[in-house]
Amino acid sequence: MDIQNFIKNWDSKGKTEFFKQVKAVLKEDESLLLTKKAKGPDISRVIYDLIIGGIKSEIKKDVVLSILAELSYMHKDIASITTDIFQVIDTETNLPNGEYTAKERSMFGSLVRDSEKIFSEKLLKERLETETLQEFGIVNKNFYSKFIKIKTKLYYKQRRFNLFREENEGYAKLLTELNKEYVDEVNDKNSLEIVKSLIGCFNVDPNRVLDVILESFEIRPERKELYIPLLQSYMPDSNIISEVLGYKYRNYSEEKTPSSLYKVTAILLQHEIIELDDIYSWLSPVDEKLFAVWQAEIEDAKEYVRKLKIISTNKDKQEDEKEQESDNKDEKNENNQKFGLCEALLNIGDWLNASRLISKLPEKCATSNEFLARSLCNLIHIIIEPVYRLKCAVPLNLKGTEIKPHPNRKAPPQVHNFLDLRQNVFAMFHTLGPSLHFDPVLLQKLIRIMRVILENELNVDASTPSPSQTDEKTILYYDIISLLDSCVLPSLSYMSCNCCVAEEIWTVVKLFPYNIRYALYNGWKNESYLLHPKLIRLRGEAEQDIKALMKRVSKENVKPVGRRIGKLTHSSPGFLFDYVLGQIQLYDNLIAPVVDALRFLTSLSYDVLGYCVIEALVSTGRERFKYGVLSDWLQSLANFCGAIYKKYSIELSGLLQYICNQLKAQKSLDLLILKEIVQKMVGIEAVEEMTNEQLSAMSGGELLKGEAGYFSQVRNTKKSSQRLKDALASNDLSVALCLLIAQQKNCVIYHETSKSHPKLVGKLYDQCQDTLVQFGNFLGSTYTVEEYVERLPSIHSMLQEYHIHSDVAFFLARPMFTHAITQKYDQLRKNDTSLKKLTSTQKMEKYLEATNLVMNPVIDSVRPLHPLKVWEDISPQFLVTFWSLSMYDLQTPNESYQREINKLKLQIASLNSNELGSATSKIKKELERIQTFSEKLQEEKKKQQEHVEKIMGRLNSEKDNWFPARAAKGAKNETIPQFLQLCLFPRCTFTALDAIYCAKFVNIIHNLKTPNFSTLLCYDRILCDITCSITTCTENEANRYGRFLNAMLETVMRWHSDQATFNKECANYPGFVTKFRISNQCTDKNDHVGYENFRHVCHKWHFKITRSIVTCLSSKDYIQIRNAFIILMHIQNHFPVVMKTEQVIHKRVEKVRDEEKTKRQDLHVLASSYLGILKQKHGQLMTEQDFHQVSESASNDQSKSVNGDSKSDKKPIKEERKPTRTVDRESSKATVERDVKITPAREASKDKREPTPREKSTKKEERHDRETKERDDEYTRKRDKEKKREKRPSSPVEFEGDLSSVSNSSTGSIQHNAEVINIDEPREPKRRKVESKKRIEDDDIVEVSKKDRAIKKEKREKQTDEEKELRKEKKLIKKRDREEIQQVEKRRKDEEKTNKISHHNGEEDNMRERHNRNQDVYSREDRHEKSHYQKTSRSSRY
Repeated sequence: MDIQNFIKNWDSKGKTEFFKQVKAVLKEDESLLLTKKAKGPDISRVIYDLIIGGIKSEIKKDVVLSILAELSYMHKDIASITTDIFQVIDTETNLPNGEYTAKERSMFGSLVRDSEKIFSEKLLKERLETETLQEFGIVNKNFYSKFIKIKTKLYYKQRRFNLFREENEGYAKLLTELNKEYVDEVNDKNSLEIVKSLIGCFNVDPNRVLDVILESFEIRPERKELYIPLLQSYMPDSNIISEVLGYKYRNYSEEKTPSSLYKVTAILLQHEIIELDDIYSWLSPVDEKLFAVWQAEIEDAKEYVRKLKIISTNKDKQEDEKEQESDNKDEKNENNQKFGLCEALLNIGDWLNASRLISKLPEKCATSNEFLARSLCNLIHIIIEPVYRLKCAVPLNLKGTEIKPHPNRKAPPQVHNFLDLRQNVFAMFHTLGPSLHFDPVLLQKLIRIMRVILENELNVDASTPSPSQTDEKTILYYDIISLLDSCVLPSLSYMSCNCCVAEEIWTVVKLFPYNIRYALYNGWKNESYLLHPKLIRLRGEAEQDIKALMKRVSKENVKPVGRRIGKLTHSSPGFLFDYVLGQIQLYDNLIAPVVDALRFLTSLSYDVLGYCVIEALVSTGRERFKYGVLSDWLQSLANFCGAIYKKYSIELSGLLQYICNQLKAQKSLDLLILKEIVQKMVGIEAVEEMTNEQLSAMSGGELLKGEAGYFSQVRNTKKSSQRLKDALASNDLSVALCLLIAQQKNCVIYHETSKSHPKLVGKLYDQCQDTLVQFGNFLGSTYTVEEYVERLPSIHSMLQEYHIHSDVAFFLARPMFTHAITQKYDQLRKNDTSLKKLTSTQKMEKYLEATNLVMNPVIDSVRPLHPLKVWEDISPQFLVTFWSLSMYDLQTPNESYQREINKLKLQIASLNSNELGSATSKIKKELERIQTFSEKLQEEKKKQQEHVEKIMGRLNSEKDNWFPARAAKGAKNETIPQFLQLCLFPRCTFTALDAIYCAKFVNIIHNLKTPNFSTLLCYDRILCDITCSITTCTENEANRYGRFLNAMLETVMRWHSDQATFNKECANYPGFVTKFRISNQCTDKNDHVGYENFRHVCHKWHFKITRSIVTCLSSKDYIQIRNAFIILMHIQNHFPVVMKTEQVIHKRVEKVRDEEKTKRQDLHVLASSYLGILKQKHGQLMTEQDFHQVSESASNDQSKSVNGDSKSDKKPIKEERKPTRTVDRESSKATVERDVKITPAREASKDKREPTPREKSTKKEERHDRETKERDDEYTRKRDKEKKREKRPSSPVEFEGDLSSVSNSSTGSIQHNAEVINIDEPREPKRRKVESKKRIEDDDIVEVSKKDRAIKKEKREKQTDEEKELRKEKKLIKKRDREEIQQVEKRRKDEEKTNKISHHNGEEDNMRERHNRNQDVYSREDRHEKSHYQKTSRSSRY
C-alpha cells in the first residue's frame, strides 16, 4: 500500500480509498497488538511511511496529523502503535551518520509536539526517551533530575527500621492498650505506666510511640479525656509533638489532609499542649503564596469585570470560563491546611486560637471559604441563643430549632445580656464580614438584636443626635454602626433579590441620623466592593444587567423593566443608581419613565438613592455652567430630584443640609434643586410669565391661589408638602435656608460671579430671588401661623442681627404681622364687656388700636436703619405700612373668585347631566367635593372683603401722618425721591405681584387724598427717565418692572382717555395740586392741574419713555437691549400710542433686528417679535392732535410729517435742550395763568406771603420774571430759525441721539399761550400775562396804595437786625440765580453751534457724547436747584 499514491489524489478520491482499505484491516473488537496479522496492508508500515513522508516534507504536516487523528479515532491501539513508531524514528533520526538531516530531525520534533493534541502526554512520556522529551520541549529541563531523585528514593533508599532493637510485638501490644474499650479502670496514669513498661520490655522507639499515640488519638478523638493527660504526661515538650504533627501535615501537602488530623491538632491547641506558632510553620501553603493567590484572585476579578465591558459574541465561552474559575477556586481551598485547621478550631469552640490564625491570613481571605464561614456561624448561633430568645421577644408559638449549648466546656460562654455581646460575638461578626450571607438566619438574628438594642436599650431614632457619652451602653451604639459597615450591608450584596432582608436591615438603619446612614452607604458602595473578589465580580455582572435594562426603558414597558430594576437594586443599589443618574443627566427624556420604574424599590434602596443624588451633585470635575448658562446635567438632575422626592417617601434632610452648606460656601447654583423640590412637592411655582388672570388670583386667599394662581393646579401635594415641612423642622433648616438665601443675593454679585458675564450673574441672581420668594411662600402656606411665628426670627432680629435687607425681612415677617394684629384685635374685643353691642365704628377703633400696639415696636426697630434726615421726608409709620401690606390687603379679586365659582358650577352641571347608575356613589362624592370647595371659596372671598375694609380704614386713619407737613421742614422735593428709593423701586422688582402692589398703593395714596404727597410729581419721577432702571435690572426684574410700568401707565391712560374720569378721580385731589400753601388747603381751582394740561404731561412722559427706550436699544450692551424689549413687551397695551413715537421705535427695533441677526440670536428673536406687535398696533395709533391739544402750526407740521410732505422729514431728529422744559397749554381757558413750579425755592417764597399771594408780590419781582421769560422766548425763536436753515436727511423717524422732534408739536404749541406744568425743572420764570384784561386785573391787584406803603414802611422800620440780614441774603440769592441761568443759556448756545458744525461734517457718531453732555447740564441744574432749595429752606425756618 503506497501512501504516496493516495496523497497525490487525496482531495479527489485518495482519502476515500485510503480509509476504505484501512477499515478493512481495523476491527474495533480485536486488538492489533495481540491478534495475528490480518490480510491486507500492514497498518504499522502505513503509519511509518506516513510519518516519514511528513518528516521529509513529501506530505504536509497538517495532513499527517489529520490522518493520525482519524486512525486513532477508528481504533484504540493506533495511539500505542504510533508512539512505538515515534520511538523507532527517534532512534533513526538521532544516529550520528544517519540518512536524516538536522532539518528533518527538527520536523520530526515538531510533529511529535503537535501530536500531543491527539495522543495523551502521559503516553508520550512513557514511550519516548527522556532526552528526546527534553529536546522537543514536552517536559522541562528539571524533569530528568527529578526523575533520578524519585527513582533513587523508590529503589535505593532504605527506610529507617531497626530490626535488631525493636520488635513488632511491642507496637502491637501498645495499639491494643491504647484502643481498648474505655472503662473506669483505664485512666491516663495506668496507660502511662503500661506505655513505659512496653518501651522498656520491647525496646521500642519513644518517638515512634508518640506517633502511635497521636494516630490512636486521631482515630478516636472523642477519648480526649484519656489522650490529653497521657500526652501531657508522656511528652511535656510541645516542640516534639509539633514536629511529629508537622511531618504528618507535610506528608499530606500534595493531597487532601484528613479532617481527623485537623481535629486532633485543634484539640491539642485548645488544651495548650502545643503552640499555634510551632505548628503554623508546618502548614501549607506558605503565607507568601497565600497572599499572592489572594491578590491574584482580586486582579482576576477586576480583569473579569473589564472583559464584561467588552462586547463578546461567544457567550458559551464566557460561561465555560466562569465554571472553570469556580472549579479552580474550590481545588485551591481543598488543599489549604490553614483553612482546615481554622475550621476545626471553630468546630470545637476554640475562638481564641481561631482568631489568631485568621489574623495571620489576608483580610477576609479565610472567611471567604464557605465551610469555615459556616463553622463560625454555627458557633455564633450557640453563643447568642439565650439573649436572642430572651430579648428579641420571639413568639411562643414559634419555637424554631432549639440550639443546645456547646459540648466543649472550653468554648466561649453563652451570653444572656447585650453588654456581654461585646466580648466575643461582635468580634466574630467582624471577622465573618460579608461571609455572613452564607447563613441568612444568623443575619436576621443579628439585625433583630441590633434593632432591640437601639429601640429599647438606647431609645434612639433618626431625629436624635449621636450620643456623646462613653458608657458601655453608648459604646453599643457605635458597635452597631461598625457591624452594619463591615458585615451586614456587604452581606446583602451577595443575597440577590432578597427584598425581605433589605427591609429588615432598613428597620435598623433608619434609626440613625442621615449623616451616619450616608457614611455607611459610602463605605458600602465605594469600599466594600474593592476588598472581595466575588463582590467585584457581582458588581460587574450587575452593572452589565443595569446597562441592558436602561437601554429598554420607555413609557410602554415601565412595569416589567421597573420590576427587574427593583430586583437588581435589592442587593446592590449604590453603583446601579450611579449609572441610572448618569443616564438621566445625559438624556432628560428618561426622567419620567425612570421615576415611574423606581416604584418597586425597597425602603433601603430609596434611602441609598437619596445619598447617590447628593453624591452626583458634589461630583468633582464637572462644569456647572457652560457658555453662560446652567449645564444640562444639573438641570436634569434638579428635575429628577423634584419628581422623585414628590412621588416617593425619601428623606430630604441630607439634601436640604447639602444646599445649606453650599450657600454657606457662597455657591448658589444648587438652589435650582430646592426650587424644583418646592415646586413639585408643594405645588408653588416660581414663574415670572404669569397671565393677568393668574396675577389677580394670586392676590386672593390660599384656595384661590391653588386653584387659579399657578399654571399646574395643585393636586396631591398634601403628603409631599408635609414631608418637606417635617424635614425642615427636624433639622431646623427653615429659618437657616431663608436667611442664607437672602444673604446669598449679594454674594452672587460680589463673590460668586465676580468675573462672570452679566447675563450669568443675572440668571443666578434671579434664581436666588425666585427661590427665596417660592420658599417663603411655602413656609407661609404650609406652616400654621403659630409655627411660623415661633420659628422665624423677629423683624428686628432680621434687620439688625442678620443684616437682611428690608424687602426680604418684611416679606418673611408679613404673615407674622397679620397674625399678631388679628390676635390682639380678638383679645381687645373679648376684654370689652359690650362685645355683642359694638358698632362697626367701634370695631374699627379696636382694630386700629390693635394695629398700633403691634406695629409700634416694628416702627421703632425701623428708625435706626436710616439717617434722621430721611424721616424728615417720610415717616417710619408710612415705611412700615407700605412694606407690611400686600395685594391681599388692598383689594379683593372678585372677578377671579367669580370665575372659579362659575367653573365649579359648570362641573356640577356636567356631572348631573352625565350621571350613570353604576357610578352614582362616585359622582355623588365628586359633587359633594365640588360643592364644598365652592362654599369655601365664597367664604374665603367674604373674609377677604372684610379684611380689606379694615385695612382701608387703617390707611385712612394713618394717611395724615405719612408725610410731614411742608411748613415744618420744607422738604417737599425730597419726599418723592425718598418714597421711590426706599419703597417703590425695591419692591416693584421683588415679585410680579409686588409690582402690581406698588402701582396699586400709589393709586390708593392718591385716592385717600394724602396730604403733602404729589401724585403728579411721583408719576413724573417714575416715567421721565427709566434708562438707569432698565440698565440695572436682571431679566426677571425687567419683567416685574415692566409690569409695574404697565400698571402705572394703565392708570395714566385711563385718566388721559376720559375727561369725566379725570375730573372724578383727579380734580380737587391734593396729588394734582401745583401750588402749595402753609395751610395745605387749595382754595383756588387754578391750584390744580387741568385735563388738557394733564394730557400735555402725558405726552411728555411718552416722549421721555421713548427717549429712554431708544437710548437702550442704541447701545451695544446685551443687558440694556434685552431689558428694553422686555419692558416694551409688557407696556405694549399703553405704549406707544402716538404715531411719531411708534415710528421712531420701529426704526430703531428694525436696526437692532438686522444688526443682531448673525450675532446674538436671542436679541434678534426679541426684535422680530416686537416688530410683529407693532404691526398689529398700527391701526390703533393716534396722532398728536388726538393725544393732546396742539397749536395750528404744529398741527400742520404734524400732518405733513405723517404724510411725508414736510420739509423737516428730510432732517434728522436731534435733541434740542433749553433752560426751561416743555410747556403745554390748556385751550379751554380763556386766560393764561402764570407758570407754576414745584420747587423748594418757590415754596419758601409762597410761605412768606399774605393770605392773598398776589398782594404780597412786588413789582421788582414781576419785572424780573418778565425779563427772564422774554429772554427765553427770544432764545426759542432764534433756535427755530436756525433749525429751518439746517439741511437734514430724508427720514422723518431716523434717530441718532435724542427725540426732541417728537415733542415739536407741543413745543410749537406753547410759543404764544400755554399753561406750564413744569414738575421736575430746577428753576423757571413766572408766566407772562398775555391778555390785556387779565394784565390790568393783575396790575390792580398788585398795585399798592399809599396807605399800604406806609404800613409796609412802618413794618420795615420795626424789623430786627436779623430779619434785615435775611432780606439781604434773599436778594443775593436771587441775583446769584439770575447769573447761573445766564451761564446755562450761554453754555447751551455754544453746544448748539457745536452740534450744527459736527452734523454738517458727518460726525454723527458724536451724538451720544453730546447727549451725555446735555445730561450733564441737567444734572448741574439739579444741583443748582438743590443748593437753592437748601438756602431758601433755611430762610423759611425763621
